[in-house]
Amino acid sequence: MLSVVVFLPLAAAVVLFAVPRVSTRFARCWWVGVSAVEFALIVALWGAAPVSDGYAYEVNLRWIPSVSSGYHIGVDGLSLPLIALTGGLFLACAVYSLRQDKRVRSFAALFLFLETVSLGLFVALDLILFFVYFDLSIVAMYFVIAGWGHRDAARAAVKFFLYTFLGSLALLVGFIALYLTASPHTFDVVELTRQNPLAGSGWAAGLILLALGIGFAIKTPTVPFHTWLPPAHTEAPAAGSAILAGVLLKMGTYGFVRIAMPILPEAWRRYALVFVIVGVVSVVYGALVALAQRDFKRMIAYTSVNHMGYIVLAIGAAGLVADSAVEARQLAVTGAVTQMVSHGLITGALFLLAGVLYERGGTYDMDRYGGLARTAPRFAGLTAVAAFASLGLPGLSGFIAEFQIFTGSLGAAPVATIVAFLGILITAALFLRAFQKVFLGPSQAAPAADLTVPEAVSIAPLLVLTVVIGIFPRFLLDAIEPVSRSVLNLLAR
Repeated sequence: MLSVVVFLPLAAAVVLFAVPRVSTRFARCWWVGVSAVEFALIVALWGAAPVSDGYAYEVNLRWIPSVSSGYHIGVDGLSLPLIALTGGLFLACAVYSLRQDKRVRSFAALFLFLETVSLGLFVALDLILFFVYFDLSIVAMYFVIAGWGHRDAARAAVKFFLYTFLGSLALLVGFIALYLTASPHTFDVVELTRQNPLAGSGWAAGLILLALGIGFAIKTPTVPFHTWLPPAHTEAPAAGSAILAGVLLKMGTYGFVRIAMPILPEAWRRYALVFVIVGVVSVVYGALVALAQRDFKRMIAYTSVNHMGYIVLAIGAAGLVADSAVEARQLAVTGAVTQMVSHGLITGALFLLAGVLYERGGTYDMDRYGGLARTAPRFAGLTAVAAFASLGLPGLSGFIAEFQIFTGSLGAAPVATIVAFLGILITAALFLRAFQKVFLGPSQAAPAADLTVPEAVSIAPLLVLTVVIGIFPRFLLDAIEPVSRSVLNLLAR
């Protein structure tokens, strides 16, 4: 069942190219239909999965036996919310792109391929399998940016590829080192976690954590590895930006929680303060630089650096909290995973809304707009919900995530957590200023049309989910909390 979920989009992409003379209309409908079926399968998968700290739908087959690497996949409370987020965002992007008219068949096939790659990474329980999916996601997004981006897309795509490919090479070095230190040698994540091969090794574990940390930090991205992100987002098409922010950035933070923390618990505790510092710097820096932007899409890109910094702060704090404060540590990890989901929904919606803005005015420059709320009230309303969700307003998913992160981190890193609070204030200021410039005040451009049906149908459900999680978070927390306890038990070894 899980393999069907992972490879169905890839099979659909092959069909698009295998069928001769595919019409644009067929390509669009095929993409939306397959994405809808895929999301329905993921929802069914979630409904049937047992609530526990183990893996459901586990498959472990021989793949490369000479290096003890297998086709090992499974889902738990960490991966299940992320594959649901992935399926939902790809469906939203498929609906949003119904008006796409530039090489539609290739565009749809590339997104279907990217969906398989993303799902595969979140269910991979083998380091080589994880690495293959990690690298393929870079290749697919490179072509999305370069092929369908804006004016300076080629340069942004190359920068994105070089940065993230460098991160993947660092990961490969770390993965090989883990393989060599394990006895018996293996790339299996579950077996490596059980072995804890670098227990008591000191500097060696620190060097491996450095390699993994660089690889995952570039993908997240954190300061100072974030400079590829704003140009990639600014030049990418709206659907590409939504997937890049909503799904691909999570591969970095997911890697920290799935691989680095459980396999290298001693090293993680020893260097946890480094992650706390990197996290809080990313929070404040991302918010301040976002505040200085006049480009709406670039502003959203920098808020991603800010919001991903909260996740790094939380998982770093989980390594600093005393073993006696189990509840605080669990809150930090649970909040970090909840933030992954919340950020994906909110920022995915914001980038699609930025695409709507560009479609109406041909620019992201906020100074060129004004008074759009009068002629586009639905557009203004959804943007307001997304903006308030991003700044952590109670009743929305961002508040649930950030409340847990701050509560879990305050005892371990009080100064860093208090400084991180500034990020919320700055984020509130920048979104209120942006909303006022674009939607309120005197008009600076011709009246804009309101949201079309495809635009509204693609964006509104993402924001409805942020409200549902903000008011009824139990269904999400029930999935995340068991795996949070499991990660903390491993971290305490």
